[in-house]
Amino acid sequence: MTTSDYATYIAGLPRILSAAATIFRDARGRILLVEPNYRDGWALPGGTIESDTGEGPRQGARRETAEEIGLDIEPGRLLAVDWARGPGRPPIAAYLYDGGVLSEEQLGAIRLQEEELLSWRLVDRADLSGHLPGRLGARVAAALEVLDSGAGAVELEDGVPVGPR
Repeated sequence: MTTSDYATYIAGLPRILSAAATIFRDARGRILLVEPNYRDGWALPGGTIESDTGEGPRQGARRETAEEIGLDIEPGRLLAVDWARGPGRPPIAAYLYDGGVLSEEQLGAIRLQEEELLSWRLVDRADLSGHLPGRLGARVAAALEVLDSGAGAVELEDGVPVGPR
């Protein structure tokens, strides 16, 4: 196979999107959520990985957190990876990282990216399903289970655990 043939082959492969987000908690265990202005509902701080620049998932989670809430914090351990299918778009490989417990000082330093976010709030775990319905809620619940148990990262497909446990 020539270099040109290989380039043609690579160009014809299916494309996927990739995203990374971080789960931050406060001292009471509440989860930090952000309210995007471009869609309904709430989300975790995070977004699209800029893989065309060579950015990896961990770097993307850190950059997106700094952009969205003004906190430049190195993500902790990987909690979950979700292969999320969606109508009208390619699949998304979504990575969730542990952001740790934010201090009162860090919470007071949050500055929203006004171009994308309307507000932020801390939500009790028991109330997460009302803010994060569907696959995102299932993804976050699975990641929190990993965080609580100390187990290794969970592999998900559309928010549902797959593979050996």
